[in-house]
Amino acid sequence: MTKLLEWLLGTAVVGIAWGLLTFDLLDLKLPQVYREVVWPMPVYFLVAFGCYSLATVGYRVATFNDCEEAAKELQAQIQEAKSDLVKKGLKF
Repeated sequence: MTKLLEWLLGTAVVGIAWGLLTFDLLDLKLPQVYREVVWPMPVYFLVAFGCYSLATVGYRVATFNDCEEAAKELQAQIQEAKSDLVKKGLKF
């Protein structure tokens, strides 16, 4: 199962549960206090997802590995390309 399908399945399950509880489709006769807590849950989930996304991006940026060898190889290739272009008459 792909990540997209996992997220869609999770969202569908939570959405169905929210709809059943909010609109009392199963005739559970929940107290009003519970309905007041369940009603804004999509907003809470959206905020929680945003916090999770920011934390994940921040962590990945903080632990990003530098590739010194690859940087040196790329610089060498750039210098080689520049010298080849100078030979062909291009001026920098």
